[in-house]
Amino acid sequence: MSIEIERKFLVRDDSFKLVCVAKHYLKQGYLSVDKHRTVRIRIADDKGFITIKGISNQSGMSRYEWEHEISIREANELLDLALPTIIEKNRYIVPSGNRFWEIDEFFGENEGLVLAEIELGSESEYFDKPSFIGQEVTSDSKYYNSYLSLTPYKSW
Repeated sequence: MSIEIERKFLVRDDSFKLVCVAKHYLKQGYLSVDKHRTVRIRIADDKGFITIKGISNQSGMSRYEWEHEISIREANELLDLALPTIIEKNRYIVPSGNRFWEIDEFFGENEGLVLAEIELGSESEYFDKPSFIGQEVTSDSKYYNSYLSLTPYKSW
């Protein structure tokens, strides 16, 4: 199991699309959103994954994460068991120094929400914030995908 360290931000505008180097379609659902662990099923383009994440630390930046690739058939079968809202989004990959921003543009019940995440090597690591990066929401759990699967953005 590894520790994931990431920070999350709202996105101000769509200028990130001009500098993205890749775009992926993601479809995901949650089998469990217990506060101590979440179990996510994801289809990313043509690959399936199951991911288990532990509780976030106090800052909201770090938590345990375990991920395993599964077949598309298995992923689709498990998505049938997921909580009510299936999350669909395009993920844009934007290079920034020696890191990458992942910009998620949501569809469906979460349409209108655009979030940026950056994975870091430590909580204190410095990183550049491009002009499209807005307010930080790392510690605000309502921006977690697991929360969005229960309380979609359009219902806020």
